[in-house]
Amino acid sequence: MKRVGKPVFFIVVILIALLTYLSFFGITTTFGDVEKTIIKGGQDIRWGIDIRGGVDVTFCPPEGFDATDEQMSAAESVIKTRLVTQNITDYEVYTDLNRDRIIVRFPWKVDEKDFDPEKAIQELGETAMLTFREGIEVDELGKPAGVTANTIILEGSDVKSAYPSFGDEGRTTIVVALELEQSGISKFSEATGRLAGTKIPISIWMDDTCISYPTVSTQITNGSAVIEGNFTLEEASDLANKINGGALPFKLVTENFNSLSPTLGVGAKDAMVMAGFIAFALIAVLMIIYYRLPGLVAVIALTGQVAGTVACISGFAPTIPSFTLTLPGIAGIILAIGIGVDANIITTERIKEELKAGKSLDYAIDTGFKRAWSAIFDGNITVVFVAVILMGAFGPTSSFFSKMLSPIFFMFGQSTAGNVYSFGYTLLVGVILNFLMGVTASRLMLKSLSKFEAMRKPWLYGGVK
Repeated sequence: MKRVGKPVFFIVVILIALLTYLSFFGITTTFGDVEKTIIKGGQDIRWGIDIRGGVDVTFCPPEGFDATDEQMSAAESVIKTRLVTQNITDYEVYTDLNRDRIIVRFPWKVDEKDFDPEKAIQELGETAMLTFREGIEVDELGKPAGVTANTIILEGSDVKSAYPSFGDEGRTTIVVALELEQSGISKFSEATGRLAGTKIPISIWMDDTCISYPTVSTQITNGSAVIEGNFTLEEASDLANKINGGALPFKLVTENFNSLSPTLGVGAKDAMVMAGFIAFALIAVLMIIYYRLPGLVAVIALTGQVAGTVACISGFAPTIPSFTLTLPGIAGIILAIGIGVDANIITTERIKEELKAGKSLDYAIDTGFKRAWSAIFDGNITVVFVAVILMGAFGPTSSFFSKMLSPIFFMFGQSTAGNVYSFGYTLLVGVILNFLMGVTASRLMLKSLSKFEAMRKPWLYGGVK
């Protein structure tokens, strides 16, 4: 094994201390009234609705209606548009295509006192009102006004489908292709013939929200049109889904919902966080008293594990989105700390056994870590498997683990994804960090300390005094 010098202990401690400070407090800069986040801290964690309060609702088509994947995607787009219209931007929407379910979670608005969750849910599930209108005249609220309000060219029932496609110019541009029903062909032909070349757009509205307003270059008589606009594939798909949402042949039905007040959620969070701090403090005291120097090293490593977990949840770098932390997610952090303690205890007990057998301190430390590794690995890798299974079976279908395990867990939907997925995530992160902190960092710090003459007394490591 490579030699570990005396400065290594201090280097590792400084790095862990720096990580701890940054993960909890972050770094921000202020220029005038503009605050810029350089490194995200604990204050940037996105709390789940079971903590900050909010609504959790599952929508589905009417009983007996087998919706296609395209229809479910269109319905999801309608819901997202309506959430933004209600000034609810911090939401979570998951679509389970296997079971035709859309799971929506959104928090209470700040200082909200008279929010009616049942009314909000009803508005989200209503059939979208899609219209194609002449011009783009709006009032002070952004709703149709004047000619735009009075001149409806097409409605949702006149639209057969919309989908992203390639333009005619070398298939390098992306457009939204539009196919009309027979009922809309003559109406669209008349409108495009009248507006062609006038620079007056045909605006497309979902409810009272304008989602596009292309101008007319030529009359369209066959019911097939394209909307150009320098789209990316994602933008074209989004617009197509919104248009298709207005042509849905069904109304979303509320399968179940629940709401939680922010007072209750914050109280539960504070209680769990306090319990975590108390548990960590008690573990730290017991580890130091019972295991002495290795116990102190274990506490430092556990601090690094907690700090690393917070960093993974908050997003740390401003370009990385923060993870939504729920109450079960906090439980996952606490459980991972226990697993980290277990790893340090196994190693320390191995070192004590070697010292009691009369081995030298250096040999005891090296051998203790070697012999403890297999037990630590076996115990931790099984937890990794469990965490991956939880995230794959109950997470968003777009996640890596969900795609990886979809052939096995296709029968599971996302109706419980928020809580279970958060628990699996924090547990997985904690176990991975345990390998880094509880094994690697602990070994480096303990071997470094053993190089100091004052720290070479066997009783400091659990041996006989």
